[in-house]
Amino acid sequence: MKKFFAIIAAMLLSVPTFAQYSSGGFDLDKENMYYGIRIGMNGASLSGDIDGLGTKVGLNLAGVIGLHISSTAPVFLESGLYYTERGGKKNKFSISYNNLEIPILIKYGFKATDDVAVLPFIGPVFSYAFSGKYKFKDGNSSVEYGAFDEDKWTGLKRANMSFKLGCGVEYDNLYLEGGYQFGITDISKSDDASIHSNAFFINFGVNF
Repeated sequence: MKKFFAIIAAMLLSVPTFAQYSSGGFDLDKENMYYGIRIGMNGASLSGDIDGLGTKVGLNLAGVIGLHISSTAPVFLESGLYYTERGGKKNKFSISYNNLEIPILIKYGFKATDDVAVLPFIGPVFSYAFSGKYKFKDGNSSVEYGAFDEDKWTGLKRANMSFKLGCGVEYDNLYLEGGYQFGITDISKSDDASIHSNAFFINFGVNF
């Protein structure tokens, strides 16, 4: 495994593919820092012993900061602060909660044309849910509980870790990305049930 990662690292550092390319916030010919804003949407779901609560559409908002971390290859480290709306719904049940997220992403730049850069990325995401609700609706009546109240139902943990995999495309200062974020930690407070938070996402933004 160590040899595998060593080979990958050597390949990335030895490829001068886009050493002379710059586009918007990403200047691939030198070490630099960039900033960006993001807005988008996600299709969130909850999997595990909760019997698969399906897609619930939510909002993404973020400010990001990135750094070109290699002098010989277009490798970037990006983080920031995201607000995301997550949860899931199925039949009479729905769960919704609001997250603050901090990703730590590694990006690698490829030159698609003279004006377009393609940047696949991967990395962990650390989240904290600050509000949310669990809702059960039956006909004209409905019941709502706090999403984190284990006295009323299973209850969710506020802290979560997930893994993000995706790809971005940048033209001048404009940026578009999409991918999938899958939950690693069990966010159920119950010892008898496991719940994982997942989401497809697409974001649009500007880099400076």
